Amino acid sequence: TTNLAIALALQGKDVGVVDADVWGFSIPRMLGIDRPPTIINELLIPPERHGVKAISMGFFAKEDQPVIWRGPMLHKALEQFLTDVYWDDPDYLLIDLPPGTGDAQLSLAQAVPMAGVIIVTTPQKVSLQDARRGLAMFKQMGIKVMGVVENMSAFVPPDQPERRYALFGAGGGEQLARENNVPLLAQIPMEMPVQEGGNEGTPIVHGRPDSLSAAAFKQLAKQVLDCASQRN
Repeated sequence: TTNLAIALALQGKDVGVVDADVWGFSIPRMLGIDRPPTIINELLIPPERHGVKAISMGFFAKEDQPVIWRGPMLHKALEQFLTDVYWDDPDYLLIDLPPGTGDAQLSLAQAVPMAGVIIVTTPQKVSLQDARRGLAMFKQMGIKVMGVVENMSAFVPPDQPERRYALFGAGGGEQLARENNVPLLAQIPMEMPVQEGGNEGTPIVHGRPDSLSAAAFKQLAKQVLDCASQRN
C-alpha cells in the first residue's frame, strides 16, 4: 500500500492512506513519518511524506504497545480516521486492511463507498486460501474487485538481477485471478531494498526508483488509474 501510494503520487495525484490495520500498524514507519497529526478546529491534519498523507494508530500508540480492542472500538476508530481527519479532496484514498474477513473489512464496507478493492496474495497455496475468502467476501458485499496483486512473486538476488528464485512457488496470483475472472494487476518481486527501504522509511519506489520492484509498483499504479477511470 505504501509503495502504491507513492507511485500514484508520482503520477501527480493527491493521495492519502488510512492504516486500517490497527493491530499491526506499520504505515508510519514505512513512510518514515515520526510526528503525530496536528489538530486544527477539532480536525486532525494528517502528516505527509513522499507526497502521501497518512493516518494510523501508530501515531497514537507506541510500536510495542498492543491494541486490544473489540469490534465497536475498532469501528469507532476507523470512522474517526475517515471523518475527523482533514483529507481535503484527495484523488485517491487508499485503505490498508489487515488480512482476512474480520471487523475492519466489514466496518469500512459499511462506512464508506469504495471504488474497488485489490486482493494481495503471495504465490503459495496457504496465502491463496486467505485471499480467496477475502475476495469472495467483497464480491458478496457487491464491492468491485479491481484485481489481484501477487507479492513476493520471486526473489531477485542483488548480484544476479537476471535470475529469479520462486521461493514461495509460482502461479498463485495468476490462478486466483483466473478463477475469479479478474485481472492479475502486478507481480511484485522480492528484492532486498524493499525491506531495507520499509525499515528506514524510504520505500523502494522513492529510494530505488530504477529497481525492478519500483517498476512493478509504477505499473500497478497505472493499472489502478485505468481501473478507476473505467469505473468513473
